[in-house]
Amino acid sequence: MQRFTHHGLGIAALLLAAVFASTGPVKALDQLDFKVEGGDAEVEKALRSASLLVAAQAEGSANVQDLFASARAEYQQLEGALYAMGRYSGVIEIRIDGREVAAIPPLDAPKSIKKISLRVVPGPAFKFSRAEVAPLAADTKLPKTYRVGEIAQSAIISSAASAAVDGWRAVGHAKAEVTDQDLTADHRTAMLASSLRVTAGPRLRFGPLAVTGQERMRVNRIVKIAGLPSGEQYSPKELEDAEERLRRTGVFRSVALEEDAAITAPDILGITAKLAEEKPRRLSFGVEVASSEGAKISGYWLHRNLFGGGERFRVDGEIAQIGAQGSGVDYALGFKIDRPATLSPDTTATALLRIGHTDDADYVQDFLETRLGFTQYLSREITARVGLEYSQYRVTYPASTINFRNLALPVGVNWDRRNSKTDATQGFYVDAEAAPFLGFGTSDSGFRLAVDARAYRGFGANDRVTIAGRFQAKGVFGSSISNLPPDFLFYSGGGGSVRGQPYQSLGFTSAMTGQRSGGTGFLGASLEVRAKVTDSIGVVGFADFGQIATDGLYGGTTASHAGAGFGLRYATGFGPIRLDIGVPVSGGGKKPQVYVGIGQSF
Repeated sequence: MQRFTHHGLGIAALLLAAVFASTGPVKALDQLDFKVEGGDAEVEKALRSASLLVAAQAEGSANVQDLFASARAEYQQLEGALYAMGRYSGVIEIRIDGREVAAIPPLDAPKSIKKISLRVVPGPAFKFSRAEVAPLAADTKLPKTYRVGEIAQSAIISSAASAAVDGWRAVGHAKAEVTDQDLTADHRTAMLASSLRVTAGPRLRFGPLAVTGQERMRVNRIVKIAGLPSGEQYSPKELEDAEERLRRTGVFRSVALEEDAAITAPDILGITAKLAEEKPRRLSFGVEVASSEGAKISGYWLHRNLFGGGERFRVDGEIAQIGAQGSGVDYALGFKIDRPATLSPDTTATALLRIGHTDDADYVQDFLETRLGFTQYLSREITARVGLEYSQYRVTYPASTINFRNLALPVGVNWDRRNSKTDATQGFYVDAEAAPFLGFGTSDSGFRLAVDARAYRGFGANDRVTIAGRFQAKGVFGSSISNLPPDFLFYSGGGGSVRGQPYQSLGFTSAMTGQRSGGTGFLGASLEVRAKVTDSIGVVGFADFGQIATDGLYGGTTASHAGAGFGLRYATGFGPIRLDIGVPVSGGGKKPQVYVGIGQSF
């Protein structure tokens, strides 16, 4: 019988290792009897979840030495689980073939194991008779359950200690620590008196940032990107923000900002950035296939640190509509460079040039787009952006060729709280952009607006069922369809809008010219139910709706259609492989459409 007595495994463990080295596995565990007195199902569930022996049995462990070692470690393992539930007077018995494990000498380890019996008497849940921690910094918030009368769970005591230390660190006392603790359990009354003493230490300021581990990245740029406010009051948040800025450059495989162990007189705390750089270059390819859209091959080449200052240079290439029904091949080539910490540590500058050719059933165009912009990181989840964009299109219609030129000022915001960018099961995503634009020559001037909102909610163990929804709204205001380039107009149908309907099948035809075009507005909605059949295979049911308009977002003449279907997903390390089969529900369309790609549809 063992009443929470720790058994040291120092020299004894070495002796065990010597014995085990000369004895091989003999026989697997035939039987494990796990009994918890008291009839509390939650307590038993917690103990079974913590048990090393239960885990060993589930894994089919057949090594006697491993089982004996697990049994010896089980006392401390279950003790910790009981403490976590506020039970400090429990009794644990572990027997191997009738012998108490704690009483078995290491040099007399069993050569075979037929049965392990484990009995736990949890004892009562202790409550706090005293719950004190002092001194506290202003505005420190202790756990609400750290108070007299609440269950005295060990994790609550640890949380109270952490909260007290964090409170002092938040106001500049980086070396705050718990220097004394008095925990007294009264087993007669099942009460625990807890008293913690905190030593705040001096208020400190950041020293200059030191850097180690860099190879190609310039130290002065690392310091600027980190943006650690040297000479200002120490702040854990500033430290976390500096780490995040370095990580999001993509240059580093690992980032750790460590505080000096000693204080530099009179009140300076040195910080060292310990870095490991990623390989500077990356090459990636992707393929998507759809019934009416044909195949799309895309790829990019990325240099993470072009000039040694964290500049990300990316070349994107795409060939689309290969084998598409009723249209030719599209292609595009883009060049983009991002420079972090341009105006401030949280501002990234971007320059973009993109050229390409589009061969659709209604028109053929060659285009050039350039943009210079800035992205401001307001938090880890929210970014804002502003830019200056020039675009030029040479569009050939069946009866004419028109040149469009536009200068735009896009302003946008992105809020991303998804738990995964490739296979989200919780959270939401919102991207909104407004862009006034000035047209030259035959191009109209006006205003563009686009909103893309997505939400995810998972249910069951490990979110095995997820409901995902998406809403899109895109509109052009103050301009006519005939005086806008095709890229400013909106069709519906295909993988990005309404699955089950052919690609860009929903558009408008001019009664006067017979020319077909997109609309000035698009409203779209999608709903998916995703279920995991296994850890790798999932099934999806979906329904999509799309509407386009001839005047603004939803004015003038409108047209709509819908589609629905099902799909399969196969999980990989870079996102799920997607297969969707959709059929028309309303608004035309005659036959099913098939879509194959990488990543969820949204």
